[in-house]
Amino acid sequence: MRQLRLSDHVLRDARSVAATPDALDAEVWASGWLGQAWLGADLGERQPEHGLCMEVVGRACSRPSPAALAAVAALRRVVSPDVWSLLDETVEILVESQPAPSWLSVSEFAPVRAHRAVDVWDSERVLFIEYESSDPHARRHTLMAQVTEPGGTIVATLSVLREGAAQYWSQTRDARDVPMPVAEVPVSQALADLAAALRTTDMYWPRHDDEDYAEVRALAWSRCREYLPDWPDAPELPEQQRQELIDAFVAEAYPPGAAAADVPGNGDVDPEVVRSLADIFVDYGHGYITPGLLAWSPAWVAVFLGDWLPRKTFLDDAQREVLPEALRRWVRFALDRREVDAGWIEPVVAAVDTYLPEFLAAADDESASGPAKQIAAELTARGIDLTDKAAVNAVIAELNAARLARRLAKE
Repeated sequence: MRQLRLSDHVLRDARSVAATPDALDAEVWASGWLGQAWLGADLGERQPEHGLCMEVVGRACSRPSPAALAAVAALRRVVSPDVWSLLDETVEILVESQPAPSWLSVSEFAPVRAHRAVDVWDSERVLFIEYESSDPHARRHTLMAQVTEPGGTIVATLSVLREGAAQYWSQTRDARDVPMPVAEVPVSQALADLAAALRTTDMYWPRHDDEDYAEVRALAWSRCREYLPDWPDAPELPEQQRQELIDAFVAEAYPPGAAAADVPGNGDVDPEVVRSLADIFVDYGHGYITPGLLAWSPAWVAVFLGDWLPRKTFLDDAQREVLPEALRRWVRFALDRREVDAGWIEPVVAAVDTYLPEFLAAADDESASGPAKQIAAELTARGIDLTDKAAVNAVIAELNAARLARRLAKE
């Protein structure tokens, strides 16, 4: 017996979508099957949803039925434009001999308003986009997307909710939850935000396997694809602005002449060590914290200490000793500048102590070091001035030659 393919299961299940009067049900149904195709595809398979559509069309044409017509028509509502013409032609052929589902001629749902809820750290946001249709059987509804930033922009989950879901958002929040006030935003802005977040999420491997995300993904793309913005230009940080920021931090967090009793933790801290650490904090914030280099949150602290810092940098003993207190002061400085309420700065400061052991464990694990960190450690061990480009290049050439010799010896 031939093993059933995904397209066989689609057509077997299509009776349910042929019977529904609601176009939204048809879109959710089609999106769910396309999500299964996307989720189960191998890394090298670039268009798994298109392959599913091709198979469904082939089977629908060879065995026409009301369910087959409904399946093709439902897929047409949410799949990407690349296969529209094929699906449209198939619908035109099948509709001549098969009864059409009642929602076949229902126009696309139109977005009418949008809301956005953002946490106090700009680390997580929830988008609510409301839709309506002129068809009385098509339900008004809200497309909801939860987007998180730390570690990379990702749509954590997608859902299709009831009309006006945004107005109930505050009721779902506990008093102990991080504040996420909701505000109305232009529809085009919310859809562009959603499209950009979907694009980034789809780039991850392994694929984001949240069941709700996979099920609603195709539907969400169909609603926002035309709003997809260009890739943003890399933000610039002029050297003067960088130095002014570091100077301000050192002056505020480590006031000159302040004794340890006046500012706990000052002691005999070398200002140059503090500056070198602040330079690292700025590098991380500028290159990785997507809402802005000062938008630190507990999750961004976790990524910094548990992943980025041990992989990307080499700290000497003086820097490691000062790091915990310097980072605590940096996040206070950064969030003060973003005018975050003091009560919500404390969880970010506390995260330093929470994730510091992860940094210490990873920093002492040589196998976790990237090539850049290993080279920096070797240069430091040899006493090479890192600003002397000629000396640095000479050592790197020597290390590369030794690595090549070892590899040839093994061969």
